[in-house]
Amino acid sequence: MILPPSTLGILGGGQLGRMFAMAARAMGYRVMVLDPDENSPAGTLADVHLRAPYADREALERMGRGCAAITTEFENIPADSLEFLARFCPVRPGAAAVSIAQDRAQEKSFLQARSFPTAPFARVETAADLAVAYQKIGVPALLKTARHGYDGKGQARVGNLAELAAAFAELGAVPCVLEAWLPLQTEISVMVARGADGRAVAFPPAENRHVDGILEISIAPATVAETLAAQAVDTAKAIAAALDYCGVLAVEFFVLGDGRLLVNEMAPRPHNSGHYTLDACLTSQFEQQVRAVAGLPLGAPDLLQPVAMVNLLGDLWREGREPPWEAVLSHPGAKLHLYGKREPRPGRKMGHFNVLAGNSGEAKAAALRLQQALAPDRIPG
Repeated sequence: MILPPSTLGILGGGQLGRMFAMAARAMGYRVMVLDPDENSPAGTLADVHLRAPYADREALERMGRGCAAITTEFENIPADSLEFLARFCPVRPGAAAVSIAQDRAQEKSFLQARSFPTAPFARVETAADLAVAYQKIGVPALLKTARHGYDGKGQARVGNLAELAAAFAELGAVPCVLEAWLPLQTEISVMVARGADGRAVAFPPAENRHVDGILEISIAPATVAETLAAQAVDTAKAIAAALDYCGVLAVEFFVLGDGRLLVNEMAPRPHNSGHYTLDACLTSQFEQQVRAVAGLPLGAPDLLQPVAMVNLLGDLWREGREPPWEAVLSHPGAKLHLYGKREPRPGRKMGHFNVLAGNSGEAKAAALRLQQALAPDRIPG
């Protein structure tokens, strides 16, 4: 076990890195962050902030020699950088697992080969693959870039072959996957933590609603059948085991109208839909990440009270004015989390709040009321 006051490293300085740093420092660890942005949210809280690109070998070696273990806050760190760091100290999760999650085509092929159910898909490497993929998948369908897509970016819904060809060109003619569009009942996600000893624990599934591809609200526990929730947890743990994963892994699922559960995608890190754990669980997803990275026993993931989490996007900042935070701060069951980002932009995640209540329905209703209070001219969704 790696004990305090050892230094833990994190590649990436965004809000996930910031919350990891807060959890680590609360437990007595020092934190080193590698991120090129001098104003990165995690860098401002770190004991050491290395301002360098993620492929900078000099900075990576300094990090590797200065840390007892290293993790990542997002999946697009070059695999070569993770392999290089592993020469110096444990890197959790490892390069092999992260590289699979970096690429949608690899990820879906990995899942399919191990009998984890996914939506039907086809690889599209070049324009020559479009007709074959179209014939295999049909329409409507979603064309998604294989790499670097998030929050609804890098994807387009298509209804015919001409739209498919246009979307492929619009996305830059980069490698993609064409995925069948399926009628959904809802979307849920499971955060699973797996330790270096192979033991895994999972948080209760969260039910998620997206607007324009960006997560708007998550409710836990999800309002789905107990058998389906248990199936999602078991599947998430099985995927983590198949990856020989160490750390916190997010697995997103589609729940179809006929009750089937399909794996949508996974993220090799804490996840937006797991932010509810900061206030509603005995151990947060970020403390679990610290524990897994440091080789400690995992904490109990128990949900102490139903909760709803709402994202706060840069759209709330009107003409440079701060939103009316008193609306949230005056609510006895609400917890506000702001990420310390200097520049609010439309669609940019600036923070979130959690609302705890007696049941999921009450938590969701209170969260939506507070959301409306922060943006009175917003049309309720």
